[in-house]
Amino acid sequence: MKNFHLPLPEQTYEQLRAVSTRVQIPATVLAREAIDAWLREQARQARRDAVAAYAEKMAGTGVDLDRDLEAAAIEHLLTR
Repeated sequence: MKNFHLPLPEQTYEQLRAVSTRVQIPATVLAREAIDAWLREQARQARRDAVAAYAEKMAGTGVDLDRDLEAAAIEHLLTR
């Protein structure tokens, strides 16, 4: 574990303390979990962006989806 000093606005600090007291979990644990969740979401978004950029770049090239496969998938989704 590494320590990280994080000054918080008064309102944020008070809200964190109130939740901490209500759920009986240390504020540091709540803050750590919130930061971890945000970082995981950032990583997921970066992956989605990378996949979308790759798909856009490769659209219409030899590595693009097979047109017959794509049509079959669309047909399948529309009949569900």
